[in-house]
Amino acid sequence: MTDAPDAALAIGKRLLRHEADALGALAARLDAEFERAVSLIYGRGSKVVLTGVGKSGLVARKIAATFCGTGTSAIFLHPADAVHGDLGVFQPGDPAILISKSGATAEVVRLLPVIKKFGSPIVAIVANAASPIAEQADVVLDIGEKSEAGPLGLAPTTSALLSLALGDALAAALMARRGFGADDFALLHPAGQLGRNLLLTVGEAMHPLDAVATVAPETPVSELLIAMTRFPLGAAVVLDAAGALAGLVTDGDVRRGLEQVSRARQRGEKSDLLELPASTLMTAKPVFAPPTLSLGDAARLMEDRPSQLSVLPVLTPGTRRCLGLLRIHDIYHAKMV
Repeated sequence: MTDAPDAALAIGKRLLRHEADALGALAARLDAEFERAVSLIYGRGSKVVLTGVGKSGLVARKIAATFCGTGTSAIFLHPADAVHGDLGVFQPGDPAILISKSGATAEVVRLLPVIKKFGSPIVAIVANAASPIAEQADVVLDIGEKSEAGPLGLAPTTSALLSLALGDALAAALMARRGFGADDFALLHPAGQLGRNLLLTVGEAMHPLDAVATVAPETPVSELLIAMTRFPLGAAVVLDAAGALAGLVTDGDVRRGLEQVSRARQRGEKSDLLELPASTLMTAKPVFAPPTLSLGDAARLMEDRPSQLSVLPVLTPGTRRCLGLLRIHDIYHAKMV
């Protein structure tokens, strides 16, 4: 008897390979109809109305959301709600994307003559190019009659995935067609991390200098620790007499200093870290960021390196005048103004 966990693993791998093969086959058979669908949607310059029932309806909802997030206005319309007053979302000429594996879903078929009265071009995503929906569509995107993945081959798994993938492909092609870039994406996603990374700058998220522990190079470590306790940001900036950055002392630098003192005492040497100047602990040439740097670029500056950084001093370009301190925590918890 097969052990249950092993059987589950085999089922999972078999399903994923089945769906991966189906996606590969769909990519290989994509043809000029796809380009026609993109041109039809883009050329109208209006919102796209997506509809479907059951799992196809859920896929339509997700595609509508992806369209909206990538610069193509879209809305999901449930076929049952449509015939009870919600057809008012249509404006003359709004393109419609109808999703149905069979191409014969009764609720969707019933909408066809109504949609046509609005002068709306129809894109059908179906698995049967000879179906009623496909026959009345202006463009047919055929996902192919692939068997569903899974032990019974009945639940809409592969077909739902292929329909969803076609929606993603349409969204990507439409983004390229209209030149939708990172700034546009940020404008539509201001509350998410991606939006914050693109829209906010280091200067907007940093802790200003008056909220940061600041010391001079000759400041004793005892006073340095007091300053770092008063402003617990994980670091203190060391400034010269002109206010330019001389170095940075982090919590890690303090711990390493304590380890050195401990080892010295074990060797019988006399050492008092608290009496040493801050310059003995500081990194003299720390990595820094200008205030105009985006949070996304700052995150890459801090994380895409063998030894990741937890804090960055923020300097005025050219003068090295310190403006404040940015923590990696600030990047991922920055608030939009």
